[in-house]
Amino acid sequence: TLPPITNAPKLENLVLWGNKFSGNIPSSISNASMLKNLDLGDNLFSGPIPKTLGNLRHFEVLRIINNNLITGFAIDHEWIFLSYLANCRHLRRIVVSGNPLSDVLPTYIGNLSKSLQYFSAKNCELKGYIPMEIGNLNNLLLLQLGYNKLTGLIPASIGGMRNLQSLTFHSDKLGGPISKSLCGLERLYEIYLGLNNLHGSIPSCLDILEIDLSSNHLHNLHAIDVGNLRSLLKLNLSRNLLTGDILSTFRVFKLWCHLIY
Repeated sequence: TLPPITNAPKLENLVLWGNKFSGNIPSSISNASMLKNLDLGDNLFSGPIPKTLGNLRHFEVLRIINNNLITGFAIDHEWIFLSYLANCRHLRRIVVSGNPLSDVLPTYIGNLSKSLQYFSAKNCELKGYIPMEIGNLNNLLLLQLGYNKLTGLIPASIGGMRNLQSLTFHSDKLGGPISKSLCGLERLYEIYLGLNNLHGSIPSCLDILEIDLSSNHLHNLHAIDVGNLRSLLKLNLSRNLLTGDILSTFRVFKLWCHLIY
């Protein structure tokens, strides 16, 4: 068990990952008022994420991956702890993957710090829709929401994340066509959308390095306009409903690293 923090006014980095700490994360963590980096990943912590984290005005990195943490008291079954973290205006990274947080992403996810660059919440038992307000996080470089139970469409607002480089919705339950709003992501180099319920075509303007659309409901090979995907190095279309002459479809490419179909 992590003991209460009572007198650490100059502590900036607390890194305890890869141990066997258990019990709750103490709410007294906010007594380390200068704390910037908290890494408690790969332990056995349980209980709610303390709301006192929102009192850390210099907070930059929260990494609590692979524990047994929950949201705590949840209003409308939402991730209430995000409302506390919205007070941390210098926050750059939130990594909560591998916790049974359950519940849904709230609309106020869009109130998080404009400095936020990494938001990783894979394998957290998330459900429901992805809120449009997530598009307010326009300085994100990485967004990972895979291995959950998310439903509905990929929100068009994600197309406003002009700095986004990596997008992961793998192994969710998302449906509908792939939004053409993703074409605005000029810095995107990898997108993982496998194991969903997507259909339709790949937007021809989605010119990135790696695309995973495996295990979806793509059924018309000729509807997949790959002619302009000149930067593509890896494309995974396995376990779909495709038919047709795949070699002629991809003849436009002069360089291939990996094609899976």
